[in-house]
Parts: sequence; C-alpha cells; structure tokens
Amino acid sequence: MGKTISGDRLKIFFFECARKSFWELGLNDQAIIEYIANVLTAFAHTDQLYRLQTPSGRRLDSVVEMLSARAAPPASGTPQPPVLREREMRKYVGDYTLFMSGLFRSYIEKTGVLDYYVQEGRRSYWQVSEFDLARYQTGFLLFQELSKNFEYYSGALDYMCKAYFTTGPGKNPFDQFLRQVEGWMKDNLSDN
Repeated sequence: MGKTISGDRLKIFFFECARKSFWELGLNDQAIIEYIANVLTAFAHTDQLYRLQTPSGRRLDSVVEMLSARAAPPASGTPQPPVLREREMRKYVGDYTLFMSGLFRSYIEKTGVLDYYVQEGRRSYWQVSEFDLARYQTGFLLFQELSKNFEYYSGALDYMCKAYFTTGPGKNPFDQFLRQVEGWMKDNLSDN
C-alpha cells in the first residue's frame, strides 16, 4: 500500500467490519471477533501473511509445505522448544487457512482446496487449544471455539468480503483487497 496505515487504525477498521458482518449473521462472540480482527490486521501486511519461507527465501503459500516445514527451527529470533514451535506453526496455519478460506474463498475454491483448508484450519486450532490446555493457558477455550465453528467463521469472513470488499472481474483479488482496505481506511476513519 502506498501510504502506511497505523496498526491501531487498521485493527479498529477490521474490528468494525467484522463486528458488523458477524452481527448481521448472528455471530456475536466479542472474543472471536477481536481475535479475527487481529488476524486480519496482521495479514493485511504481506510480510506477515507469507512470513514462512524456505531456506532459500521463497515464501510458502501452500499449507502442505507449511506443515512439512514445521519441524525446521525458526529462521531468526531466539530458539524455541519444539512444543512451542509446533504451537506457533499450528496457530499460524489456523490463522492462514481462516484468512484465505474466508476473504479469498473463490480463489481457494478454484484451486480445489477449500475442504482441505477447512479441515486443516479446524485441526490446527484444536491442536493449539490442546497445547494451551496442557500448559494451563487460559486461551484454550478461544481456540476450541475457532476449531469447532471454523466453517462458520470462514463463511462469515466470506460474507464480510462480499459485503464490503468486492473485487472487479479479472482483477487480482489480493491486490484489489489491499487497495480497497486503503480506500476504506481513508473514507471511514479520521486522522485522529
């Protein structure tokens, strides 16, 4: 995007879009809406959406590749215990599959992997909940909810995308999405 949009403004924007869309569909869980707004905010930046890379620097955009690379140590930062690396990978895969199957559903359907994304997203979030439960982390219920109702939340994001972020025919949906987010931000949020 040409002009950098602050993370706080972007999060507020996505929170309001998700809240309104989810409310229209009867989904009113505030914690889920906030979590999804955080995912949308993070993944609006392509460096976060495609943060996993091969050792040669190629971005991983295939869930199968992501899962096969999960045993590899992180490229940078402090080393983590294998359990925490696995939890982080599973959380990322859950977030990635939710984001892609929700906002870019038609693209995912064209590639024939929508069912796989739903299954893997559900499985990944459930595993995160199990990791958190085993470590006595309080957030495990959120991930259980995301797992159990993954398809509903993915569908709600698809609805949100259709209601607020329609793409033109023949346009690249990823570039179009980012341009529309920038336009909505300019039109709907003040500079305060």
